[in-house]
Amino acid sequence: MFHVKQVEYKVEAPCGLLEFLMQKMPDSSRSKVKEILAHNVFVDGRRNSQFNFQLQPGMCVSIEKVGYRERYKPRELDIVYEDAHLMVVNKHEGLLSYSKNTSDVTVISVLNKYLYLTHQHCNAHIVHRLDRDTSGLMVVSKSKQVSQQFEADWKGIVYDRAYVAVAWGRVGSAEGTITSWLTDGEYCVLSSPTDNGGKLAVTHYKVVKRSRRYTLLELRLDTGRRNQIRVHLREEKHPVVHDPMYGYKDDISPINRLALHAFRLCFVHPVTGKKMEFKTPYPPSFLKLMEL
Repeated sequence: MFHVKQVEYKVEAPCGLLEFLMQKMPDSSRSKVKEILAHNVFVDGRRNSQFNFQLQPGMCVSIEKVGYRERYKPRELDIVYEDAHLMVVNKHEGLLSYSKNTSDVTVISVLNKYLYLTHQHCNAHIVHRLDRDTSGLMVVSKSKQVSQQFEADWKGIVYDRAYVAVAWGRVGSAEGTITSWLTDGEYCVLSSPTDNGGKLAVTHYKVVKRSRRYTLLELRLDTGRRNQIRVHLREEKHPVVHDPMYGYKDDISPINRLALHAFRLCFVHPVTGKKMEFKTPYPPSFLKLMEL
């Protein structure tokens, strides 16, 4: 498991920052030191990535070092990736992403407990949400600044996000796009095929497999509206299996959960600029359902 610590050095003589780091890390290559300098170096408490920055006697240079150790593991979700700025988690079905009620168990409360018990001195911040009964990949930031970066340029940062679902019936077209306008009703989300002042929602789907009763679908979203996939598949007369709100009232499928999972998440790291790509297997229960 991930943890961060800082090693501090006092500057005793004038020196360029890169040269100083090379002296302090003689066993590291120049390219490795440059990589560390790009993201993990602080001068007098401020992040500094200028290789030719001139250090003066009395200054303090801190190097953020990453290590791993055994630590507390949450039961309600799996931590797939973690660094100093964010986490990618695989949320289990039945867990809220976020709630204003502080007594609710949510992704944020679970991760705040994790961060506290692992002495990371930061808090989890919501970046995007999944429905309570939808499982799958979510990104959660460790600072308001990073979550605000996602919010300010969500489409520019997140370049691929896909779900897998088991829908009732045999979907006819191998692929297609569903478009409607969604508005929040008193009890559920309402859909209109024409612009009624609601929010535009666009869902692309591709058939992966058909069985006698069900269709396994991969779905991508151009928009991220509440309950979007569930509403759109209902509109297509192929609701998600075991959906108590938008599905069939007499749903007697043998699966005891909503058959919807966010299985792929790809984004550009808002701090490092690196492409981050994550994928989980289809839930085994979905595949078993397709055998019936």
